Amino acid sequence: MFVNIFIKNPKFEISAVNPKQYPKNDLPEIVLVGKSNVGKSSFINTMINRKKLARTSSEPGKTRQINFYNIDQKFYFVDLPGYGYSKMSKQEQEKVGSFIEQYLFNSKKIALIIFLIDIRHSPTENDRLMYNYIISSNKPFLILANKADKIAPTKVIPTCKSLQKELNPLMDATLLPFSSEKKIYSNDVWEIIEKVVNG
Repeated sequence: MFVNIFIKNPKFEISAVNPKQYPKNDLPEIVLVGKSNVGKSSFINTMINRKKLARTSSEPGKTRQINFYNIDQKFYFVDLPGYGYSKMSKQEQEKVGSFIEQYLFNSKKIALIIFLIDIRHSPTENDRLMYNYIISSNKPFLILANKADKIAPTKVIPTCKSLQKELNPLMDATLLPFSSEKKIYSNDVWEIIEKVVNG
């Protein structure tokens, strides 16, 4: 089990914008997608029990490249740029969108896509587009309702059910609450990661 206390040497490996720059090995990739500022970098830091490996920022739209984090030579966390950041120019948005799409549809090493949404808000139009994107990629995925510490504990499970009905009406996807602050459900996420990484 990859429980975070056993992660010994996680490291940032490379930022990429095209396939030539992706790591040249066969390690499985756990890919993080979600809107800007939804907490993808904080998720990585929480899962590996480090404070600053993945650079977090209070300013949305900071990640403009695909960042690969090598987790003990076992797998990668791959942090994709967030979407829906209004201050990014249309040209920049299209450029970022194009290399995200290229990566999601062409990488043969994606073992799992982790789709982060904000538990406090209904899915946005961009969230729905990303959800449809993920479905059409035919890759295994997990939806995390992040920032679960920001609502009352008694509302977490009902809110997750409501979000799932909105985003995944068939209710056939796994949706879990998550909190980088409280580490809610991190062990459940590790179990899923372990299954896909170990095949």
